[in-house]
Amino acid sequence: MTIPGLFITGTDTGVGKTVAGCVLIHGLRARGCTVLPRKPVESGCQRRGGILWPEDGARLLHAAGRDELDRVTPWRFPHALAPDRAARLAGTPLHPGALAAACRPGTPDDLVLVEGAGGFYSPLAEGALNADLAVALGFPLILVAPDRLGVINHILLTAEAARRRGLTLAGVVLNDPGQPGPEGMDNAADLQARLQVPLLRLGRTHPDRPQPPPDLDAWLERVLSRRPDP
Repeated sequence: MTIPGLFITGTDTGVGKTVAGCVLIHGLRARGCTVLPRKPVESGCQRRGGILWPEDGARLLHAAGRDELDRVTPWRFPHALAPDRAARLAGTPLHPGALAAACRPGTPDDLVLVEGAGGFYSPLAEGALNADLAVALGFPLILVAPDRLGVINHILLTAEAARRRGLTLAGVVLNDPGQPGPEGMDNAADLQARLQVPLLRLGRTHPDRPQPPPDLDAWLERVLSRRPDP
């Protein structure tokens, strides 16, 4: 394995990070990788069987086929807010060091796939953004965004923010938003002219039944071999 982990972030909340994460896990497992999924904190959890149930964390766990839910998502909160605020409302303030520790690789053979909460600059813990957790881990980034009008601005801004923090943007995933864009829109082509990173387009799929695109393995090969940005 060339890298210890990947950090999945987004241009916003609700852009399909978990869908992309499940697809990536299936692709990585098909390549023989041992994947440890991590979504260390999830807010907006409903009670199920007497516990707060992290739907995103559970889907990542199901895709990976190994580990325990308490390891995948150890912090869960009922309020559907940014995790730092949800944690304070629950009387359990989050600290970035604890989140980072929960995302470390178990063995040198593990590939840890971490899903953040919200966008790259969304608040995550006391005094910390998702970007700060990404920096603490040092994993290459996978940036997920909806394939809709206006997303190029959001992707390029996030890519610039990642570069300024010394992070490698290893790949971009464009998710099908479920509605067609304006006639003539081609975000993939326009991005490839401006951002020299591997780009993957995902069709409409469900995280419980992810449908990997035919070019997933070739995209992962480029992602896993990508060198740090200069």
